[in-house]
Amino acid sequence: MSTFDEREHAFESKFAHDEEMKFKAGARRNRLLGLWAAELMGKTGPEADAYAAEVIKSDFEEAGHEDVVRKVSGDLGGRATEDEIRAKMDELLVVAKGQLLKEH
Repeated sequence: MSTFDEREHAFESKFAHDEEMKFKAGARRNRLLGLWAAELMGKTGPEADAYAAEVIKSDFEEAGHEDVVRKVSGDLGGRATEDEIRAKMDELLVVAKGQLLKEH
């Protein structure tokens, strides 16, 4: 294998790893967001975990994270604005990435 081929393979491996980490961080953020929203709705334990799973699934409806914002906003019924939800998502993405880095 030539040096060029080795560099290309390394780049492809790094790209695949980075994409996997982005996906995991997004899913972890959505779980944390779901638990936060569940708490606002008075859900605890298994009920909160089930709601967090629903939030994770809602992210597969369309590209981007607006599908998650719509779901959580609709479910919260005015307990938080869409802007507050987006801000919480940004905050929780940092937390999620930190958690993933600690695990690796």
